[in-house]
Amino acid sequence: MLDTPLAQVPTLSLAAQASDPAGFAADFGASFQRYGFAIVADHGVPLPLIDRAWEETAALFALPDAEKRGYHTLGGGGARGYTPFKTEIAKGASAVDLKEFWHIGRELSAGHRYADRMAPNVWPARPEGFRDTFLDLFTAFDRAGDKLLSAIARYLGLAPDWFDPAVKDGNSVLRLLHYPPIAQDAEGVRAGAHEDINLITLLLGAEEAGLELLDRQTGQWMAIRPPEGAMVVNVGDMLQRLTNHVLPSTTHRVVNPPPERRGHSRYSMPFFLHPAPDFPIETLPGTITPDNPNRYPTPITAHDYLHQRLVEIGLIEK
Repeated sequence: MLDTPLAQVPTLSLAAQASDPAGFAADFGASFQRYGFAIVADHGVPLPLIDRAWEETAALFALPDAEKRGYHTLGGGGARGYTPFKTEIAKGASAVDLKEFWHIGRELSAGHRYADRMAPNVWPARPEGFRDTFLDLFTAFDRAGDKLLSAIARYLGLAPDWFDPAVKDGNSVLRLLHYPPIAQDAEGVRAGAHEDINLITLLLGAEEAGLELLDRQTGQWMAIRPPEGAMVVNVGDMLQRLTNHVLPSTTHRVVNPPPERRGHSRYSMPFFLHPAPDFPIETLPGTITPDNPNRYPTPITAHDYLHQRLVEIGLIEK
């Protein structure tokens, strides 16, 4: 594992978008098209908020197991609150992932039209301040995501605000991930090879070694090591489908650490940016060419697509 080569994914500054939106879009889209991934610095999520979130994430997962399990909703598909260790399995994998996680979604007003498809949040009694911290972080991720989607729209030749109605009140999820210390002979890996379901994923916490992508050009696993504080951003399957694979969703995994790090926990915070439940995922006409015919002639709503995928990874029963 120590010999895994480093992926040459460029680090881009989101701050550059303000002065050169076309240039940032070109660089960001090119990284997505080559790797399915980009690294984004100067993303605008405040560092003090991130530091507070790390502290409260560690405190949350340090709670007694019985207390955490009290926030697990049976049959809820892991949509909100706690999902216990060894629950999720990568599509096609034989061993479950060595992780536990907590999901925070969008807060909806009473009687909202998506309330039947977007579950209310589950808030723990402790650590104190958890709710405020993660609602603030959700909002900050949302803002960064909007800027990145605008760059994607430009790259695809669409209006910069094309995604705005698609993601307004979208079903995005902030996942707090804990990979506990693992035994030397543990079966499986921290997160098996998979692709994400959503439009794009914005990830904090990839500085700790383990995240790898499968390079489509070489078929080789490559490590991703962002600079301190930068985000790793990747294409999800919804965006791949929408763009007819012009922007590919790249297989990735989190491998187990070397023996000297196996006694340490690993934490990360991915923000899975989703469109609204009733958004139709319909192939963009500009991505259909004689060389790239439409792979998905039948549209599907974001809600139905998400449900299909949650069944595949074991979070929802058929």
